[in-house]
Amino acid sequence: MQPFIDLLPVAAFFIAYWLADFQTAIVVIIVAMTIQIIATRLITGTVSKMLLFSGALVIGLGGISLLLQNELIFKWKPTVLNWIFALAFLGSRFIGEKPIVQRVLESASAQEIRLSIADWQSLNLMWVVFFTVAGAANIFVAYTFSEATWVNFKLFGLLGMTVVFILLQAVWLTRRAENSDTDQGH
Repeated sequence: MQPFIDLLPVAAFFIAYWLADFQTAIVVIIVAMTIQIIATRLITGTVSKMLLFSGALVIGLGGISLLLQNELIFKWKPTVLNWIFALAFLGSRFIGEKPIVQRVLESASAQEIRLSIADWQSLNLMWVVFFTVAGAANIFVAYTFSEATWVNFKLFGLLGMTVVFILLQAVWLTRRAENSDTDQGH
């Protein structure tokens, strides 16, 4: 349910863009993110750091973009967010006991995921590469294509890339976990 709720501000941005214009869409996503953060806090009693950070980027870059009448500033938001995630995931290889991907998957999974330390590090590095490529793809589309193409890419392209990556990761995880189980059985 949470991934669906997380997409609501993006969907509101997309709809506002197609019904009005880019500047209106920025205002709509700023309001939608603010409502999402407040509603999440009221319903769950807490707000994740990721949602707060994403909201801060939307509000900050959106506000600057509106103030300076420069839509390109707002288009940098997905790139900034993805590249910060890439740095955080990369940094987690050297800071802390476990890479971020291991902490996230272990806390989200109802079933234990058994992987070697090398496999967790490899999976973490895959996410670093994914976030780096997704950020680069966003900025490439923002500078190379029309505004309408970027809006479509932001919703469908980045979401599609993420879904494909997660599916490939699930296949990889299944194979690695099976190999880990087989190795432990002998």
